[in-house]
Amino acid sequence: MTQTQLLPLTSMWLELSDYSNFHGMVAGVDEVGRGCLFGPVVAAAVILPESAFSMLMGDKINDSKKLSSSRRVKLAQQIASLSIDWKIGYATTAEIDKLNILQASLLAMKRAVDKLKITPSLCLIDGNQLVPGLSRSQNTVIKGDERSLNIAAASIMAKVWRDDLITRLGSKYPMYDIANNKGYGSQKHLLALQQYGPSPLHRLSFRPCQV
Repeated sequence: MTQTQLLPLTSMWLELSDYSNFHGMVAGVDEVGRGCLFGPVVAAAVILPESAFSMLMGDKINDSKKLSSSRRVKLAQQIASLSIDWKIGYATTAEIDKLNILQASLLAMKRAVDKLKITPSLCLIDGNQLVPGLSRSQNTVIKGDERSLNIAAASIMAKVWRDDLITRLGSKYPMYDIANNKGYGSQKHLLALQQYGPSPLHRLSFRPCQV
């Protein structure tokens, strides 16, 4: 049964030193692409060793959205080399339209955790929603990518992986300028939706795609 454990919020970073009640690995879990109009929502689960914290804290990895694309790619390579385990999960546009974006995002998170080869004792979930059906103890952390290195690392891995996927998928539909907007509703993207209508990879449950 999934349990929710309240953790002490004694510092900006919530790391292994705060998990005195847990014996084992801690996974950070985050998703990207909830607000996009095109493509899947993607999540990552990352387990970092304690030895990686000092290196990554110096790199200021919190909040992947504020990092340049090249910086995120370099950090993703570093995180991949340092992590004990990391995995990606996603939910398709069809699942988003069927379930709604919140439930699809939680499904993507569950899939990322379920793919881990190393079983975490605790999952730190970015946001305020527990992941339904997760067979591991979990705790939600609001603004988790700013407060936990595990979650910040997951945010970067998910963002880099999704950006690469979306760029490749978007190349089939150049009129939407996906390579530049990464599926978000830029002016050029919205104008293309008005002119050409949605592609098979657009989220039809999102109002801008209902043209």
